[in-house]
Amino acid sequence: MSEQKLPTRAEDFPEWYNTLVVRADMADYGPARGTMIIKPYGWALWENIQAALDKRFKATGHVNAGFPMFIPQSFLEKEKKHVEGFSPELAVVTIGGGETLEEPLIVRPTSETIIGHSYAKWIQSYRDLPVLINLWNSVVRWELRTKLFLRTLEFWWQEGHTAHATKEEAEFETLQMLNVYADFAENEAAVPVIRGRKSESERFAGADETYSIEAMMGDCKALQSATSHHLGQNFARAFEIRYLDKGNEQQYCWTTSWGISTRFIGAIIMVHGDDQGLVMPPRLAPYQVVIVPISKTDAERAAVMEAARAVRAELTAADIRVKVDDREGLTPGFKFNDWEMRGVPLRLEVGPKDLAKGTVALARRDKPGREGKSFVSREGLAATVAAMLKDIQQSLFDRALAFREQNTFDPKDYAEFKSAVEKGFALSYWCGDGACEAQIKEETKATTRCIPLDQPGGAGACIHCGKPAAEKALFARAY
Repeated sequence: MSEQKLPTRAEDFPEWYNTLVVRADMADYGPARGTMIIKPYGWALWENIQAALDKRFKATGHVNAGFPMFIPQSFLEKEKKHVEGFSPELAVVTIGGGETLEEPLIVRPTSETIIGHSYAKWIQSYRDLPVLINLWNSVVRWELRTKLFLRTLEFWWQEGHTAHATKEEAEFETLQMLNVYADFAENEAAVPVIRGRKSESERFAGADETYSIEAMMGDCKALQSATSHHLGQNFARAFEIRYLDKGNEQQYCWTTSWGISTRFIGAIIMVHGDDQGLVMPPRLAPYQVVIVPISKTDAERAAVMEAARAVRAELTAADIRVKVDDREGLTPGFKFNDWEMRGVPLRLEVGPKDLAKGTVALARRDKPGREGKSFVSREGLAATVAAMLKDIQQSLFDRALAFREQNTFDPKDYAEFKSAVEKGFALSYWCGDGACEAQIKEETKATTRCIPLDQPGGAGACIHCGKPAAEKALFARAY
């Protein structure tokens, strides 16, 4: 890995991000335009994200399944808004086995249609409901402008698809999963989020309502970090997903879908990263601790390595993810910089002097230089490390929340609003009119990220047109 310094975030945030993703060994560019190779270090982070979410999904009664990636073109045409929303992004297969296909196949951009086809066969009675299925897969959307993790032609995600007997049950599911995502983002990734409802223009194609969690990145732009959709009966009617109710009458189901993708890795990088590299939240970090042995002679090396292996065994037994950096021919300073770039939360140094004193040196990634360094006893080390990791996790969340609050504004008029969205988030009354929303976007490049579920109450005047407004919306420039 190169020791060349990163661009600073203040100098060029996009270039800082692009350089860091590659240099920290998270991902690489695929050979086809707009594709991404997720390298083992990046995939380990995604595995930890998967594990944290999968545990939450199963706790709420969901089960995993696998569905085909090829979808008959006619399926997408059954739901008018859905096909209109996705048609510019579709990858279409017209030749298979050297023969022109009778019906083109769509490479899965999302699975609502093939799910609808299947649920129509599986659901007959109210006794079959609810159906609560989640998929872990990749999808393809033919994006024009791509960026590693944030927007690529193919990306990995989970997509939940559920069917219910009533509108109320579907609405409960939609909001429950929104809250699951928010809990994950804040408690696992240390990323503070705002939960809200999307405007009609920002709604998922074919949904009655779309909810999202929105996060502020390190350059004060917004990132839609997960979505949850109340699909009403739109897909149920398109695919004839019906059930016989207790009164022996046929009813259409109410369905939902919800998802979070590898773009959330981009959120972790941009929320917590600094000019030295990544800063991983301990609960998701591929390695929570890296042990760097320090020695000058062969005799010292043997003793130090024995101690390093003993420390690794102790920490591993305490369910702490540990890496011993025993690479030869590299200086301790190079290794320090390398792991700082990769964002490992805690560096543990052990050398001959530490062995003599019965101590080790700990360096926190979230605090620079001497401020983050301490010497602790070898006794009770696992408990010391666990407590420090917990403190780092909370520190990252608190810092990100303070940053968002410092850069969220309540402008008094449209002139202030235009200034606010250049600097961060604007929380302003909005009349709800799509034409007004479109004008705001054209004039400021800011979009309605969501209408926060947490409202101040009362009423006001639209920040743009001055008409009466019952709710505040979150406006920002976004990825």
